[in-house]
Amino acid sequence: MSAETMLGAQPAAAPADNTARNRLVIALLLVSTFVVFLNETIMSVAIPHLMTDLNVTASAAQWLTTAFLLTMAVVIPITGFLLQRLNTRPIFMLAMSIFSVGTLICAVSPGLELLVFGRVIQATGTAIMMPLLMTTVMTLVPPASRGKTMGNISIVISVAPALGPTIGGFILDFLDWRWIYILVLPIALGALVLGIVKIKNVSTPRYAPLDIISVILSAFAFGGIVYGLSSIGEGVAHPEMVLVPAWIPLAIGLVSMGIFIWRQLNLQKDDKALLDFRTFASKNYAFAVMTMAVAMMALFGTVILLPIYTQNVLGLSTLNTGLILLPGGLLMGLLAPTVGRLYDKIGATKLLVPGTIIVSAVLWMLTLVDQNTPVWAVVVGHITISLGLALVFTPLFTASLSSVPSKLYSHGSAILGSIQQVAGAAGVALFIAMMTIRTASLSAEGAAPIDALSGGIRMGFLCGAIISLLAVAGAFFVRKPDDADAPPHAGH
Repeated sequence: MSAETMLGAQPAAAPADNTARNRLVIALLLVSTFVVFLNETIMSVAIPHLMTDLNVTASAAQWLTTAFLLTMAVVIPITGFLLQRLNTRPIFMLAMSIFSVGTLICAVSPGLELLVFGRVIQATGTAIMMPLLMTTVMTLVPPASRGKTMGNISIVISVAPALGPTIGGFILDFLDWRWIYILVLPIALGALVLGIVKIKNVSTPRYAPLDIISVILSAFAFGGIVYGLSSIGEGVAHPEMVLVPAWIPLAIGLVSMGIFIWRQLNLQKDDKALLDFRTFASKNYAFAVMTMAVAMMALFGTVILLPIYTQNVLGLSTLNTGLILLPGGLLMGLLAPTVGRLYDKIGATKLLVPGTIIVSAVLWMLTLVDQNTPVWAVVVGHITISLGLALVFTPLFTASLSSVPSKLYSHGSAILGSIQQVAGAAGVALFIAMMTIRTASLSAEGAAPIDALSGGIRMGFLCGAIISLLAVAGAFFVRKPDDADAPPHAGH
């Protein structure tokens, strides 16, 4: 299966007079994807509010982020099928329509259950947008210009989730949490209308198989693992609220993952796999994906834990919390194009090694925070970890996808996207679980509530710091593929 086939298209090489059209399509996709990706983390600063307003625990409230990421991980592999069966314009309309419906459900939700359901609907639309953007770019953009475009995509991947808490903080300081969705809804509808009017079809639909059993297995695999991780913390703090022990969904998830992998290994012999694991024959791809997973765990775990720390331990408002996270998010955006150009000049390793070391160092420093930590130290720490992540995301994204043969590009992209989201969900679940377990332990020992929570947050960051050492090790093995190794441009 060629790179073009993955797109669900056999596009002809774009003629010169289509340059303006192609730029407009990519620009609209970038802006729309940025809008939907904000919702991955926009609720993180609202977690303390929701815990009070809806009378739920941190472990329950974090499902607003976890369910979003998990849904994306389950849906992303299916988008390969959708992109082959539908053209550019209708698939965009489908994605933004689904996202808008989910936003509306969230805006009118009376409680946590319907709110989480709305987030799942939102995530379904978001999951379609990212592969649509990537596949369109790989079709329309010639190899010589991809570095710059990859930098723009990195802004969407890393900066939109980083800015989510800031925007959420501004809204929550003045309005009810539902206004996060009330204000996003017209923006989403505006993007939908603009896309309907302006986006042109740049591909041709074709038949593509879809293995339903693989889809079901992937849902049980990813869902069981992440739900099991989330249940660990909930079971320690509130055992009466846990319906089943954490090991049961974990076991179901791991067994389902084993069967899912086995099925893919058999289906890929006939090029019918939902995810083709022959991509991991490239050691460079394998190391890049592993390092990306750890980086996503660090990003989302930090994004979910820092607001709880600043609001419940330091006593800051949601607005101040958003302002604390703003400089780091902006820095990642400003650096992404520069890092893309540096990647073209000096390769991946010289960016990844210092980047992963910086991320790890900050996570180790965050294991020392308490109620006496000055706010400026938190700001500096977040700016520094954002710098490290900026050095990590663009090289990993570009090096990984450039390391697989063009016939496996669709699967390489789908696997990378799925692992990104599962790792983010696992990071959120793991950080919260460790925080909850340690907080409950210290409370049982008689510690004051703020001391117990502070100790729990330190434990969450300690877990992330230990895991980050894997990224540092993996960074030494990721390189920029030689031109001769890179898959050919679609249509060439």
